[in-house]
Amino acid sequence: MGKTGVYRASLFEALGPVATQRQIRAAIAHAKHFGLHSVPSLRDAELGTYYQLDLAKYQSLQHLVEASAPLTADGDVIARYTHATETIATMLNLGRGLGIVLAGAGGVCVFLGKPQVSFGLLSGALSLGLLWLLQGAIARRQS
Repeated sequence: MGKTGVYRASLFEALGPVATQRQIRAAIAHAKHFGLHSVPSLRDAELGTYYQLDLAKYQSLQHLVEASAPLTADGDVIARYTHATETIATMLNLGRGLGIVLAGAGGVCVFLGKPQVSFGLLSGALSLGLLWLLQGAIARRQS
């Protein structure tokens, strides 16, 4: 294998634990805009396409690469991805929990004969539930 190349199967193996195959394919397609290209003469039956980086094109577009995918100070992209995923999950769980609490409080107010308060609490629970469903759908679509 060359200094600046990698086989497609190696990419899927290395990135498989943190990304889906569709995301990896999209990343390869995106990288082609920044100088990644296939080398047909090095194609392998088991490992697939061999990708190599055009260093001249990459260096000329490096400022765009850094702007499109800024790294943290230590360059740990996996930690950033994991933290973002955990944050989204926490936000969804918090929204669901608050909706359940509001619905429960609204139900208690119905039994206590406080229709105005129960209407407000149940309306809030309904709004929060719809927001939770919308956010969950967006989060699933992005992953």
